[in-house]
Amino acid sequence: MKDLHCHLLPGIDDGSKSIEESIKILKTAEKEGVTDIMLTPHYIENTKYDCDNLKKKELFNRLVLETKREHININLYLGNEVFITENFIDLLMERKIITLNNTRYLLFEFPLSQIPYNAKNILYDLVTIGCIPVLAHPERYEEFQKNPTLAEEFVRMGVLLQGNYKSLFGKYGKDAKKVLKSYLKDGLITFLASDTHHTDDYMISKAKRKTLEIVRDKKIVEDLFENNFDKLIRDQDI
Repeated sequence: MKDLHCHLLPGIDDGSKSIEESIKILKTAEKEGVTDIMLTPHYIENTKYDCDNLKKKELFNRLVLETKREHININLYLGNEVFITENFIDLLMERKIITLNNTRYLLFEFPLSQIPYNAKNILYDLVTIGCIPVLAHPERYEEFQKNPTLAEEFVRMGVLLQGNYKSLFGKYGKDAKKVLKSYLKDGLITFLASDTHHTDDYMISKAKRKTLEIVRDKKIVEDLFENNFDKLIRDQDI
């Protein structure tokens, strides 16, 4: 597996609190078959989760060095999970947020309870400057659960969808499970990721089997867990 979404950059959001915790989780991830991980700390403007790129890169370099010392064979990459804001472009220009591995792809999230009324305008502005928005865990948003076809509108705009595979096992409730299964069947999901914060249970084999039961195509499963990740970090079209 190649994981596009996790919170293992220590001490700057609600994920791992220390280098030691991150290393413990990374060791387990390696044993379970994870080879590549994108570190995507939250960025929420004007909150305590607003660590800028300089600090993120310092922490990233420390974690990479520690993984080498511990002989952990996982490739690490740096990005953000950015809470939607009208200031996306300003934050990018000011280097306060970072795209995924410095590519065109930007991981973002909505509030869980309500999609902002101007969300499409904000995302349109991103697309017009050549950025490709990637929406984290669409199955978790209440408005998507109430109106699952809403996702299709964003996909038509050029937004890619990243599901949390643990939704398939009920981690976020029955509604999220139902919606993610539906999106997988309809081919709307581009990536499946862990969104790991503290747990060291990656359950990849189980997740791949479950996904195969839904999409019934091994190639699609490999795209969701690996191939599309590879295209993204190379800044290729997906």
